[in-house]
Amino acid sequence: MLKIRQLAAVATLVAVMSTSCAWGEEGRCSDDGLKQKDDTIKTLTDENARLKEKLTLLVGCSVTSSALAGKNYKKLKDIAADIKTQRQGLVDFEVYVKWMSANMAGYSKYFAAGSVAAGFAKVLPIPYAGQASVLTKFISNAAVSLSAASVSTNKYLVTSQQFIKRVDALDASKGLNPAEVSELVTFADHELLNGMIDVQEKLNSTAELAASSLAFLESVHHYMGTSEEYWSKTKSLLKSDDKKEKGFLADSIAALKNKAATFNTKFRTFDDTVKKDTPLIKSMLAYDELIREIDPKIVAKK
Repeated sequence: MLKIRQLAAVATLVAVMSTSCAWGEEGRCSDDGLKQKDDTIKTLTDENARLKEKLTLLVGCSVTSSALAGKNYKKLKDIAADIKTQRQGLVDFEVYVKWMSANMAGYSKYFAAGSVAAGFAKVLPIPYAGQASVLTKFISNAAVSLSAASVSTNKYLVTSQQFIKRVDALDASKGLNPAEVSELVTFADHELLNGMIDVQEKLNSTAELAASSLAFLESVHHYMGTSEEYWSKTKSLLKSDDKKEKGFLADSIAALKNKAATFNTKFRTFDDTVKKDTPLIKSMLAYDELIREIDPKIVAKK
C-alpha cells in the first residue's frame, strides 16, 4: 500500500509540473523556453501515463494476507503428502539400521582376517585391509554412524508426525488464520526441514557403510575360495571349519546385498522428496515474509 501511495503522489507531482514553463529574463516565454517547455511537458506527460498505468496494475494486483496464506496452505498440503510417503519407509530404515548394527560384529572377524592377509592379497579393498588401526577405527565409526542414524530417524518420525497432524488440522473451508499458517511455515523450515536433511545425511552414511562392507566381504569371499595361502593364514582367526565358515560368509554377503538393495531403493524415494520439498518450503518463506509485511500483527503472534 505504501508503494501505491508513493506512485500516486509522484503521478500528481508530474501532472502539476507539466503546467510549468521555462521563462526568459524578460518574464516571458522565450522561443528556446517554449521549445524546452514542449519537450519537458511531453516527457512528463509520457512519464505520468506510465506511472498511472503502473498504479492501476498495482491496485488490481493487490493481495491480502489471507490470499497469501491460502497459497502457503496448498504448499503445506503437498509437502504433508510427501511426508506421509516418506514415513512409510522410515520404519524400514530403522529396522535396516538395527540389522546392520547387529551384523557388524559378525563382519568384523572377516575384516580382521583381511587385515592379516593384506600383505599378500594386494587387491583387497584398502581403506580397511592391512591396517589394524584403520580397521579398528572403521568398526568403531560404523557403530557410531549407525547409532546416529537410528537417533535421527526416530526423532524425525516424531517431528514429521507433528507436522502432518498440524497440517490436517487446518481447514480452508472454515477460513484460514494467516498467523496459524505462518507458524506452521516456520515449523516446516526450522524443525521439519532440518530433521529431514539430517536423516538424509545419516542414511547416506549408512548406505556408504553398507557398500564398503559389501565390497570388502566379497573380496574376502573371493580369496577364501581361490587362495589356499589366504585361507591358511586367516582361518585360525575365524575359528570354524572351512565349509561352515565359507557358507556363513556367502550367506552374509547375500543377505547384505539384498537388504542393501532394498534400502537403497527406498532411500532414493526419500532423497527425491527431500529435493522436491526443500525449494517448496523456501518458497513458502517468501510468501510468509509478504504476509508479515501486509499484516504486522502476525509478527507479534509468532
